[in-house]
Amino acid sequence: MSTESSTQTAAPGTPPGPRPGLRERNKARTRNAIRTAAMDLFERQGYTATTVAQIADAADVSHTTFFRYFQSKEQVVLKDDLDDERRTAMFSGIEPGLSRFDLLRRMVSDMFAIAAEDEWASNMARYRLIQTEPTLFAAHQTESDAVISETTGFIAEYLGVRPDDLRLRVFIAAVTGVLFHVVDNSGNGEIPTLEECIEAIDLLEASLPV
Repeated sequence: MSTESSTQTAAPGTPPGPRPGLRERNKARTRNAIRTAAMDLFERQGYTATTVAQIADAADVSHTTFFRYFQSKEQVVLKDDLDDERRTAMFSGIEPGLSRFDLLRRMVSDMFAIAAEDEWASNMARYRLIQTEPTLFAAHQTESDAVISETTGFIAEYLGVRPDDLRLRVFIAAVTGVLFHVVDNSGNGEIPTLEECIEAIDLLEASLPV
């Protein structure tokens, strides 16, 4: 009699490893149903006009169930399934001795790889909505600032400098300014590619040639 193995080949777009249990799969289905219903409503009637009650009804879940998964309508869009522990493990796995620019390239490349494994994090419609809806854009920037603060601490430790060192703070400000406000400013709501981000870092390292 055959039994289902606990470790199966992952489906495309999902990280490898043990298959989630039934409870986790059911939770993922409910979470995805809420997101799908929300995005459909946002497209048809606009983000501002859509209510939590409408999203819950369209997803066929109760109001209470909605709030077990998301704190607000805003978080339906902003919250992804990327694991903070996995990002921390990724950073700690970076070999020592890289220059500050090579370190950036490695970090950006690794973060793109993690995001690519999460369908919601790399969802184009979600990205466009964040870029075009002022409330979401502002909230996203706030969350990004928190990630930058965490990343600054890691870079400081890696390079052996203080987190409040002026040179480090200027370096981080220059890099984030380029990645967030130059690369991420195509005007058409497209997700910047890894190649564009790496090219921007190359230009910074080359003293911004024109």
